[in-house]
Amino acid sequence: MPELGQVADKVRSKNAGPFWLTIDVFCGSPEAFARIAGGVSTERVAAALKVDPATVKRFDIPALNVIKISLPRPTVQGRHDDRDMHGAGWASVIAELELN
Repeated sequence: MPELGQVADKVRSKNAGPFWLTIDVFCGSPEAFARIAGGVSTERVAAALKVDPATVKRFDIPALNVIKISLPRPTVQGRHDDRDMHGAGWASVIAELELN
């Protein structure tokens, strides 16, 4: 099975304010979008990120061939225990998910 990052054009993560993170999956084509959207559930994303699935918001945007995932930060941005101030490290976890 291919990994999500092998099918997507780009996977990036970033801050969405001090309390939220966002992960963007740029699929590049309708075929890649369909493959990724159908190949990774929100529950699998939540499990990979070690968060409660009820807190994950997913937006599939077929007109743009983009999947956007938003979740609360594990800690407020900038606190002494914040290990990823810019939120950039979360993309690699999603990119390594195997597609069903």
